[in-house]
Amino acid sequence: MTRQVESFEDDSGGVVYYHRHQNGGGYVGRGAVVADSARLGLMTYVEPHARIGAGVRVGHGSWIDRQAQVGERTIIGDAVRVGHGTIIGNRVHIGSHSRIGAGAVIGHGARLAADSRVPDGGRVAAQPRRRTGAGTEVRQRSRKPKKNLAA
Repeated sequence: MTRQVESFEDDSGGVVYYHRHQNGGGYVGRGAVVADSARLGLMTYVEPHARIGAGVRVGHGSWIDRQAQVGERTIIGDAVRVGHGTIIGNRVHIGSHSRIGAGAVIGHGARLAADSRVPDGGRVAAQPRRRTGAGTEVRQRSRKPKKNLAA
């Protein structure tokens, strides 16, 4: 990588400037705050005024829109789109090719599979954990109600 600052033309014809993040080489817009310990894959864009916490990993080709906030130690897969003003908690895992709408809130510890969709303004909470013997934790499964066959 020889150039540290790149310029691109946006949809309205204006020029937008990005600098390369030192850890992984992703593009960071002016006014965005990305922790030094975060890793941004190549061709990842972090738009202006977004915030990326410590220990975050963002995969290749992902897009973090304006004013989005990503908590610490979160993993975002390849080609994920995070909408404008979205808040993602700590220790979240978002699978590749997912789409998170504008203004969505993803709670601490939540897990989203690959190709997940969260609508604009959507809310996702982590599933509670239950303890089994010997201090191990297991994710609690939601159970479908049984059908009453006698009726």
